[in-house]
Amino acid sequence: MLDGKVILITGGTGSFGKKCTEMILMRTKPKKLIIFGRDELKQFEMAQIYSDQKYPCMRYFIGDVRDKERLNRAFRGVDIVIHAAALKQVPAAEYNPFEAVKTNILGAENVINVSIDQGVKKVIALSTDKAANPINLYGATKLCSDKLFIAGNAYVGREESIFSVVRYGNVVGSRGSVIPFFLEKKKSGVLPITDPRMTRFWITLEQGVNFVLDSLDRMVGGEIFVPKLPSMNMMNLAKAIAPECKTEIIGIRPGEKLHEVMIPRDDASRTIEYENHYIIQPDFPFWGRRFNENGGKPVAEDFEYNSSTNPWQLSIDEMYEVIKNE
Repeated sequence: MLDGKVILITGGTGSFGKKCTEMILMRTKPKKLIIFGRDELKQFEMAQIYSDQKYPCMRYFIGDVRDKERLNRAFRGVDIVIHAAALKQVPAAEYNPFEAVKTNILGAENVINVSIDQGVKKVIALSTDKAANPINLYGATKLCSDKLFIAGNAYVGREESIFSVVRYGNVVGSRGSVIPFFLEKKKSGVLPITDPRMTRFWITLEQGVNFVLDSLDRMVGGEIFVPKLPSMNMMNLAKAIAPECKTEIIGIRPGEKLHEVMIPRDDASRTIEYENHYIIQPDFPFWGRRFNENGGKPVAEDFEYNSSTNPWQLSIDEMYEVIKNE
């Protein structure tokens, strides 16, 4: 599907963007692969690995999703946009709320409008489990972003652009996540635990990229794709990383949940289950004309996809193997 296409990744120098670039170059032959981001140093460092001499399809655009004029220039001739740009640190978003709004909400609006104006065929946006029943500002901005991207399908008019969203849990080893933090704290002999009851969904970076690319292939516009993922208790995670370390309970941070939800109970009536994922359907009259269930089945009326009640729980040994291979 990606062969011969012009692909642009916003936030392309982040953890996801770099892994996505690696896998696209390894598996496909795009006409162009454009890395769009605002950090010139990260772009320079990435260009040392994926140079345009070795990979003639590579392009590097410095720009910010807040800047609509720059997006208009960058999106010309683009077929597919993977929107990964976001401010995602929960405490930073709580302390700098308007900055999160500018990037995660107004930036999403810019990506949608420019995609329609420039005739981009497919746009898939990365979301987060924190967007479901959000209690922190980051989750609230991503819920708003999700709503904007889904609604984008309703106001494209006669244009051909379609928009979908991918929502998944914590990425093993991504920058700023708890696993690199624990690995660093391991040196001190003590791991700080917010709450021993806490659970989270987990996905590796490669699994996340694979799911996004698979969703890009199957999307018809309007869906929220949710993968089936394992969960794990935070105490067991600490044992998998540093069984020899002591733990110190420090309490839940502002804006943090005890358990994560990826599909709220209120969305159960619109959720379809497949072997390896779920789809949350939009409330559009034209959805039925676009969509073919392909073997999916409705979930129960009281269904909720919650990390604490998820039947698929990772063992300590399983998480140890995941971390070791990352």
